[in-house]
Amino acid sequence: MLIISSVNTLKTRIFALIFGLILNAFGNSLTIISASGSGIWTAAAVNMNEIFGIEVGTLIFILGVINAITNQILIGRIDVFRFIEEIIFITCFSYFINIFTSIFRAWGWADTSIWIRIPMALLGVMCFCTAISLYQRANIFMHPNDDTSNILRFKFLKGSAIKSQLLDMTPPIIIIILCAIKLGHVDSIGIGTIFSVACNGILIEAADKWVFPKLKHNKNINQELAEHNSKK
Repeated sequence: MLIISSVNTLKTRIFALIFGLILNAFGNSLTIISASGSGIWTAAAVNMNEIFGIEVGTLIFILGVINAITNQILIGRIDVFRFIEEIIFITCFSYFINIFTSIFRAWGWADTSIWIRIPMALLGVMCFCTAISLYQRANIFMHPNDDTSNILRFKFLKGSAIKSQLLDMTPPIIIIILCAIKLGHVDSIGIGTIFSVACNGILIEAADKWVFPKLKHNKNINQELAEHNSKK
């Protein structure tokens, strides 16, 4: 008989996953609408949108697929279920991004004072960092990019969220620089981006301790099944 020895119940982990997914999309949409600086990956998508004319949500999906492929390389094996789960996550995430940004624009949030939009961007960063903490701890499946940083954090960087976040930000920074060379300007880079780059890891570690602290870093269901089968 198989007994899954998770720290938290599956019901708790699923709740953290779903809530984290929606909260992440909500936070990223706030930063996009604020025009005061998005998270670094979202900022890369916004700048690519200027060049290619593809919806930001669609570009976020494309970058997510690339991240999902990268994760297969980082874990050193082909994990089909992990890849499919991450594609499902990024599909839902991109969909919610488009919904939230459309709603916020319809409400006129993009036209508010800069003194409202700056706090909006900072709140957005805090929301998506909290979301990342939640579904990384639930560890059922997650945004491919956050799985990348999670792999880097625990496989290569001795559990440091700060170091893994900084390393994970290198590719989007390169994309933004290339877009800036092409466009002659940079979009969606501002105080929110600076706050995100400087504080993502700090905010995630803080959320680990203070937001739903009973939710621990759980093993992935597939990992648990593999460990169980290896003991047979």
